[in-house]
Amino acid sequence: MTSTVNAPEGATTSPRRMLRLWEVVAISVGFMGPVMAMSLNGIGVAALVGSAVPFTFIVSFVGTMLVAYAFIRLTRSITHAGSVYALAGATLGPRAGFFGGFALLGTYLFFAACIAGACAVFFEAMMAELGLAMPTWAWMLVPVVVAVFVLLLNVRESTVTARTLLGIGFVGIAAMVVLAIVIIVRVAVGDAPVTTGVDLSVLLPGEAPVSAIMTAAVFGFLSWAGFESGTSLGEETRNPKRVVPIALLLAVVLAGAIYVLVMFAQTIGFGTDAAGVEAFANASSTLTTLASTYIGPWFAVLISVLAFLVAFASLLSSTAAASRLLFALARDGFGPSGFAQLSPKTGVPVRATVFVVVLTVVLAVVLGLFGATSVDAYYWYATIATLCMVVAYAMCSVGVIRHTFRPGSRIAKWEAIVPVAGIAFLVYVYVIQIAGQVAPYTYFPWIAGAWCVIGLAIVLAKPALADRIGSRLTSEDLD
Repeated sequence: MTSTVNAPEGATTSPRRMLRLWEVVAISVGFMGPVMAMSLNGIGVAALVGSAVPFTFIVSFVGTMLVAYAFIRLTRSITHAGSVYALAGATLGPRAGFFGGFALLGTYLFFAACIAGACAVFFEAMMAELGLAMPTWAWMLVPVVVAVFVLLLNVRESTVTARTLLGIGFVGIAAMVVLAIVIIVRVAVGDAPVTTGVDLSVLLPGEAPVSAIMTAAVFGFLSWAGFESGTSLGEETRNPKRVVPIALLLAVVLAGAIYVLVMFAQTIGFGTDAAGVEAFANASSTLTTLASTYIGPWFAVLISVLAFLVAFASLLSSTAAASRLLFALARDGFGPSGFAQLSPKTGVPVRATVFVVVLTVVLAVVLGLFGATSVDAYYWYATIATLCMVVAYAMCSVGVIRHTFRPGSRIAKWEAIVPVAGIAFLVYVYVIQIAGQVAPYTYFPWIAGAWCVIGLAIVLAKPALADRIGSRLTSEDLD
């Protein structure tokens, strides 16, 4: 797959700088898919910590901020479509950069396949809310159809993708916030099917053991997965060294505020007694269940439709991020030279985008052909992607630590404690993802590990590739 061929003479290799602050925020928030995350990710947390779900998400938010620090710090100095590829490469060297970038490419590709499965999950849920049944095999058609629309949007100018994400994301978040406020108000005035009231103790650990909270915080952390995806469009952003770091911070903080609010509302909405916690932990989709209970079946239908649209937006964002990373790698000589070409009309890496979207559909459908369900596709690929993600994020954190102690660094040395804590959190996430698992989850660390080892083998076997990467990255004005 490696190639030493540069982009053809006359090919466009410099993207257009068109994106503004909120459009970059939309890319990151779109990847995270708040409605999708809030429909599913609190269920496992409730099973572990009971009513302390909101507090657990506060812990997850702190962990995410520790990890995000490295991205926010380094993007003040580096503008590159390769995200971790460039951030680790400029601080740790080209081989480390390629290794981190290859791990991130695996993250984006496997997450795209995971989200393709999620599109099918939420489409099936939407059909169920509308009273329509689907054959069990029909979910495989959903990623195929959705991919067509993803491709049509992603090959247009990046502003089209960003504004689509911004629109869908705003409507989805607005609906969640409205539901959360209705739940809180009805519980507060006693007009609710629960009698435990507005219990503020859920914002504290309560009786949940620390070990359970930290384990559950890993599932909460997954709600922020992809927060850094906006960095992959840095070369398409106006004033990127100012805009991208602010956009990443806003994406993480905005998601954190929404997640804690919605989880607080969900927890008191189900009730904080034993029966309420059991109902929360056993719900198939918390948002649709509570929407039907507190507003009406029509709002549950609306939420199910929005959840599907948000999953679509997340697929749009993840494939956009993957195609930009693939473009960056190809531009430096890894992969077909055609992936390094940009459309002269839109400034988008069309061939890389087509490849990513097609591969996403193949990964999702192949599981279905072997009997897997849409839920299997979602969780299986999410686990593999998470394991690759931990490696990529850790490379960026190690990079900012090294840069902090370089002569002339503008970062105060005491700040190194932040990425060190971030690495510790990532190690914990990795351990939780592999400890005590049963098949097929026991296979996934091997798959993620094999992907990362392939990346390491490539860069060790191709020193010329590392030299070429290095010559480009050293041209970055790292402060």
